[in-house]
Order: sequence, then structure tokens, then C-alpha cells
Amino acid sequence: MAGYDEYAAAVRQLSARIREGERGAVAEAERRRTLHAGVTQLGQRLAAQEQRLAQLAAAAGLPAVADPALGPPAVPEPAPGPGPAPGSVTGPGGSGVDGDPAVVLAETGRLADEVDRLGQQAEALAQRPALLPTWSPTARAVAVYAGCAAVGALIMLVLVVANGIGVVNGVTLGALTCAGLPLISFVAGWLVLGRWGRPALATTDPPRYAPLGFFICALLVPLAYCVTLVVFRLVR
Repeated sequence: MAGYDEYAAAVRQLSARIREGERGAVAEAERRRTLHAGVTQLGQRLAAQEQRLAQLAAAAGLPAVADPALGPPAVPEPAPGPGPAPGSVTGPGGSGVDGDPAVVLAETGRLADEVDRLGQQAEALAQRPALLPTWSPTARAVAVYAGCAAVGALIMLVLVVANGIGVVNGVTLGALTCAGLPLISFVAGWLVLGRWGRPALATTDPPRYAPLGFFICALLVPLAYCVTLVVFRLVR
């Protein structure tokens, strides 16, 4: 009977090991399916990020640089057994990383989250114009037209001095002050708003408030001329 008992014990031990191996094989198969599903999802996400990056570059007028090494991490075939086997994992860009594939996949997902966050920040900045980005469109237009009118007023002061020494006659000075310089200031403001007041991702031209700009330029330059005449008379 001792031989039979030893035989029965050996059979039970073998049966237990077989069941343990089966459970390990099931767990390993489930782990592989989870890893490959994660890799597939991450690959789709990286492809969408690359496509969006190309769209942003095209909208901003920048050359799109495609990295041929960009792609989902390659998950190695795990060694058979109930637990994960360490191995070499190739991450995005082809860099070798030693460690658990699940850990590498999780780290790559974290980096993809960071890319999404930075991409949202870049899109938010691209929605703003380069000129006075935190200002409202109306305030930006007023500032630009007023600045151009101020430059026109400075040119007008130079012309007043030139008129005083006989270089510019009164008719030319009056024509430039009442019509020429206000118009030039308005056109300059219009062009500045169209060039630097347009967000990089804008699909349409920004509002440039032409009536308001013309009013500002037509008012400020002649007004500056009148103030200059008053000051010169007071000084004399």
C-alpha cells in the first residue's frame, strides 16, 4: 500500500502543477491581449497626434517634420509562464528600454497625455494674434490706429519745422496734414492689423474696424497739427 500511496501523492502533485500551469497560461494570455490592445490604442492615439501636429504646422505656415521612427511601442513576446518576464522593449523613436512591457506602455501613455496637454496649450496660443494677444479686437484696433496716427503726427511736426525754414510750402503742408498723413496712417494701421493681428489658426481675416480707424487717424493728425500751431504761437 505504501507504493500506492506514493503513486497517488505523485498523481495529485502532478495534477496540481498542471492546473497551476493552466491558470498561469490563461493569465499570461490575458496579459498579452491587454498589452496588445493597449499598444493598438496607443498607436492610434499617436497617429492622431501626428496628424494634428501636421495640421497646426500647415496652418502656421511651418514645414511639417514627420519622424519616421514615431510609432507605438513594440511589445516583446513574453516568455511562457505565470509571471511577466523581463526583456528589452523598444519605445517610440527606437530607443531600447529594459523593463516590464506593461510599465513601458504605461509610461508611454503618460508621455502621450503630456503631448496632449502641450498641444492644447499650443492651439490656445495659436488662436491669439502675435500683436497684443491679450487685448480685445476693438482695443487692439484702437491701439494700432492711434499708434499709426501718432507716427503720422511726428512726421507732421517734421513738416512744420521744414515749413518754418522754407523747405516745404504751406500748400503741401496743409494737404499732407489734412489728407495725406491721415490716409497714410489709416492704411498703415489696416496693414498692421492684417499682418500681425491675425491668429495663426484663423480661417478668416480678423476685424480691422475700418470706419473707426479712419476716424481716429482723420481726427488725431489734424488735431496734433492744431495743437502744434497753438504751442508755437504761445512760445513766440
